[in-house]
Amino acid sequence: MIESNCKIWEAMHKMRYSWIDDYLMQKPGVEKLPPQWNWIRYAIGGKMFAAVCLGEQNEPYYITLKLEPSEGSFLREQYEDIIPGYYMNKQHWNSIKPNGAVPDDLVKDLLDKAYGLVLGRFSKKKQKEILESGDKADGF
Repeated sequence: MIESNCKIWEAMHKMRYSWIDDYLMQKPGVEKLPPQWNWIRYAIGGKMFAAVCLGEQNEPYYITLKLEPSEGSFLREQYEDIIPGYYMNKQHWNSIKPNGAVPDDLVKDLLDKAYGLVLGRFSKKKQKEILESGDKADGF
C-alpha cells in the first residue's frame, strides 16, 4: 500500500494536472481499483470512470475518462490534446494528454461528468448509498 501511494504521488507530480488524485478521492464513494496495466483507476461501486495511464517509468501518458459519445466527439474536434480513449472503447472513452493545453477547469468538469455518468447507471437506492457513504476506500 505504501509503495502504491508513493507511485501515485510520483506519477501525479510528473504532469500538469497534479491535483487529479486529490480531486477524485474527495468525491463520495470513489475508490481506487487494484493496480492493473500500470494504471491508477478510479471507480464508483466497482465501475471505473477515470484512470491515469502510466508508462514504463511510471510517467503519466494519458488521463482516460468516460463521456457521452457526442460530447467526446465534440471535444476531440476542439482540442488536439483530447483523443479517443487509449485502449478503451473509442465511443465512450476519451484520453487527455497529461501535459497538454486542456484548461484545468475543463478537465475538472469532464471528471465530474464521468463520475456522474457512471453514478447515474446505478439504481436510485444504490446512488443514495454511494452519495451518503463517507467511506473512501483505496481498493488495494
